[in-house]
Amino acid sequence: MARHQLQRLEAPSRQFSLLLHAAGIASFTASFRFLNNWDTPMSSAYGGHYQFLTIIGLSLAQITFIVGLLADITLSPSLFAVKNALSVFSAPLEILITVLYWGLCAINKDLVFPPDFHLAFLPDFGFHAAPGLLLAVDLLLLSPPWTVNAYSAITLSTILGFAYWFWVEYCFTRNGWYPYPIFDVLSTWQRFLLFSFSSLVMSGSTMALKWLYGKLNGVEQFQKEAVKNPAGVRTKGE
Repeated sequence: MARHQLQRLEAPSRQFSLLLHAAGIASFTASFRFLNNWDTPMSSAYGGHYQFLTIIGLSLAQITFIVGLLADITLSPSLFAVKNALSVFSAPLEILITVLYWGLCAINKDLVFPPDFHLAFLPDFGFHAAPGLLLAVDLLLLSPPWTVNAYSAITLSTILGFAYWFWVEYCFTRNGWYPYPIFDVLSTWQRFLLFSFSSLVMSGSTMALKWLYGKLNGVEQFQKEAVKNPAGVRTKGE
């Protein structure tokens, strides 16, 4: 299948694309295996580890790459299209997780993990950096350009952000405690501001990835494309 004219590398393919998706699946699977062997109070709580945005994002990244690998093996345009649709959710979400996690860790790691459950660097990187990096590479090198505009990005990010807040609060009613210590520190109004800010960061990451795609793959006026959704996209030389 011929690649999109703005797509840097061939995908789906049984070459680099397959290797990247296989490596991502191996990394995400290793993180889940670590999680299954990690004895914490979360394991038996309502919602389990899926109270963490990190694990929700990791699950979505795993699904995205499994579909991508299947597309590479079968060379199916339909599966490739599904992978690209999933990446519209998974890539910005993982960028959000990476920014929030390492940003909070720079302030105080106890805001995201109780002191008794701090992670060593390798599993920490596997949960909070590798998914975002791998999904960004998949987007920038192996995907056609996104058509999502700023308004759609903000709407999607807001819905996802406040849906997660509802899930966290519901789990709190069942367990009596929050998955992230920072939620105990903040009042309801402050949590509202945090989730609003997170939604903006996620929508901003969507536009930043789209802008970076244009810079890397040679799309004219892509800074404007990241804000507006025009009828068409021009390549250099047209």
